[in-house]
Amino acid sequence: MTDDLQPLAVWTFGLECNIPKDINEILVDGEVAECAYKTIRDVAVFTNKRLIVRDSQGITGKKIETYSLPYKSINMYSSENAGIIDLNAEIELWTRAGHIKISIAKGADVRKLDKLIASHIL
Repeated sequence: MTDDLQPLAVWTFGLECNIPKDINEILVDGEVAECAYKTIRDVAVFTNKRLIVRDSQGITGKKIETYSLPYKSINMYSSENAGIIDLNAEIELWTRAGHIKISIAKGADVRKLDKLIASHIL
């Protein structure tokens, strides 16, 4: 695969979880958290304006890097449900910043995410 086709970021989302209360600290006026998914070390939150992915770092996890992807920067996306051999579903986003690939754990509802993204970018 050429470097042009390599994803800018690859994220793994687990099952849906409770929206963390501290996410409200970074939301802007009129922004509402809609759902959250467990990630390897923290959480991804879908709001009505953007996708926020937090990544705890370091041994203690006290250092947190936060990625913010406004829906308005998404040019195109695709979704793929899990199959018999490939157990994870996937969502791929083509954005102004580049290509982002999201692997969705078995048991998570990829169609819910598909509908959520569509409702905000169409």
